[in-house]
This record gives sequence, C-alpha cells and structure tokens, in this order.
Amino acid sequence: MNAKQFSAYDIFIIIILAILQFSVVLDFMVIAPLGAQLMRVLEINPKQFGAVVSAYGISAGVSAFATAGFTDKFDRKHLLLFFYGGFIIATFMCALAPNYQLLLIARIFTGMFGGVMSSISFAIVADTFKFEVRGKVMGFIQMAFSTSQILGIPIGLYLAHKFNWHFPFYMIVTVSIIVFFVVLFKVRPINEHLKYRLEQNAIKRLLNILSNSNYLKAFLTTFLLAMGFIVMPFLSTFFVNNLGIQEVQLPLIFLASGLVTIISGPITGSLSDKVGKYKIFVIGSLFAMIMLILLTNLNAVNMWLLIIVNTIFVVFATARMISGSAIMSAVPELNDRGAFMSINSAIQQMSTGIATMLGGFLLVESKNGGFANFEVLGYISAVFMIICAVLTFFINRFAMDKIELQNIKQ
Repeated sequence: MNAKQFSAYDIFIIIILAILQFSVVLDFMVIAPLGAQLMRVLEINPKQFGAVVSAYGISAGVSAFATAGFTDKFDRKHLLLFFYGGFIIATFMCALAPNYQLLLIARIFTGMFGGVMSSISFAIVADTFKFEVRGKVMGFIQMAFSTSQILGIPIGLYLAHKFNWHFPFYMIVTVSIIVFFVVLFKVRPINEHLKYRLEQNAIKRLLNILSNSNYLKAFLTTFLLAMGFIVMPFLSTFFVNNLGIQEVQLPLIFLASGLVTIISGPITGSLSDKVGKYKIFVIGSLFAMIMLILLTNLNAVNMWLLIIVNTIFVVFATARMISGSAIMSAVPELNDRGAFMSINSAIQQMSTGIATMLGGFLLVESKNGGFANFEVLGYISAVFMIICAVLTFFINRFAMDKIELQNIKQ
C-alpha cells in the first residue's frame, strides 16, 4: 500500500475493517463447508440445510432494509458497535444450539445483526477514501474472504472434525470480542455525513431512496448479482458426496483458494483503479462463469485437479466482487450513502437467501447421498452473471458521469 496515498490511521482502518469483515464473513461462510457434517449429525435433508443457510440471508435482508431509514442519522462507529455486539451474542447462540430447530433460530438472529455489518463497513470506506483508491481499499478489505478460507474455514473444519460442529462458532466469538474492543477504544468517530443530514422521518427517507431510478437500477443489479450465489452453499456437500472427497480433505481445498486470492485480491483492486473497474468486473465474470460450469459438471476427479479448478473460480469470482463493490460505492450521494448501502445489503442478503432456498428445492438427491442434477445450478448461475455484466455497464457509466461532474465542480 502506497504510504503517500494512505496515512497510518487510514491503514489501521483498512486493517480493522478487514478483520471485522473476516469474522462476519467466516460466520456466514463456515456453514456451507459444514454442510456434509450438519446434514449427517442433525439428520437433515438438502431443503432443511438450505433453510439454515438462507435463514441468515433473509433475516439479514429484512434487518438491513428496516434500518436503512435511520443509518445516516448516527455516528457510523456507534452503529457498527451496536450491530457487531448483537452479532457476537447471536453467534454464541449458534455455538450453543443443540439441534436443527434452535440452530435455525440462532441463524435468524445472527443474520439480523451480521447482515448490516457489510453496509456499515462499505459506508465507512466510502466516507473515508476517495473513489480513485477505493478499488485498492476494497481489494484489501475483501481479503477477509481469502483469509477466512486460509485460516478460518480450515481451522473451523479441523475443530469440527476433531470435536464437533459447535467449535467453529466458539472460535468466531473469541475473535469477534477482541475486534469489538479494538473498535471501541481505537476507532475515531465517523460522523462527517451528519453535517449533510436530511431531517426526514425514516419511512419518508426510505421512500425517497427507493424512488431514485438510478438507485433502483443498482438494486436490481445487486439482486441478480447475489442470485449467482445459488451454487456456493452446496459445493462442499457436492465435493464430498459426488466427487468422493473426504471431509478431512476439505480444509486443503479452501486453504489453496484462500492462499491464492489473498495475493490476487489486492492486485485485482489496484488493477481496477488503473485499467477500469468495469473491465475487471467483466473479465472476472467471464472466467468465473466458465470455471463454475466446469466445476459443477465434474465427476470423480483427482484431488489436485479439483483444487486447481476451484481456486481459479474463486480468484475470478473475487475479482468480480471487488470491482463490483467499488462501482456500487460511487452510486449514492453522501447524505444517502448509509441508507443506500443498507438497502443494497438488504437486497444482497435476501437474494442470497432466496438463491439458497431455490437451490435446495431444485437439487435432487441421488441414491448415494449426492446431487443428481448439480450442473443445473451452474448453468443458472452463469445466466445471472451474463445479465449482471450488462446491467453493471449502465451502473458504471452513471457512476463515472457523476464523478466527472463532481471533479468539474471542485
């Protein structure tokens, strides 16, 4: 990271947001790799497992939507601490859950608090850093996904294999408590947006955001972008039950993709700032689509071939996510940023939940416990990627025109 572009405090904010995102992302992502074990231990079917995964997303979406009307009325640090504290308590409930029913309830509460974290984090990034360097900043913060694959998921799976599925959640709670107190004592107030606050009630403010045609186009794009998630929750179960991978080998798959993307993420972010965020988005979408279709059509394969294919897919999917997030951050006005990010996060989380439920209903179990039609989800995801690439072209053009106008005024 260029010291001339970022102060020591800027670097601290990037690091703490990345670690915070790591804990939230890990809580969301660890469920999918635990799928094979949860389905076996709790004696649940793909539809019930899909409900556990989607409960987080749908709850997170409802929560983010409900808070959208007043998120810009508070210091973002205070808002962050409130929801992160709730997230920690809810994750602890997951760790204590003894059965499917209580785990489902705990996931609803986790989504209620954790689902708002991304929107608050991205609003902080947009408030703190100029658009010209946001790709790089997003690249580093999105390393949370890579780090969760390198450290979080492998360690979580090891603990689940060594002890039981409850232990990964205890690990997340421990990390999160440390982060909470660092934010509490070290992060400065984030309240610049309060100078431009519009005095509107929450409902009227929400309606104003939803009546903005440019915002609506962005929300539609986000909805379809997240619907591409339809495959992800079921990949680990597919690896184990269809491809014959042992549960104890799963950490190696996530470790490999995480190691590569922790390097490729920042590079992708820097490239998006230099060559154009939309170009990187299109390239990421194209190659992610190709690799996902290949991945979902695999039969029994060599472990190393699976690692290569999965890692290439994750690298380009991450590139797509980084550049797409940077583009979206330029869409809202400053006084709308928190509300926009909350609604955008709500749509993302809810569409993720809907996609997971849809995937659970579409999948057909084979006699050996695998999926008989997993490739169908790959094709559906590819269609969503193509549509998103087209819609993002118009979102990016609007963002570029807006930034150019702002630069002229300055």
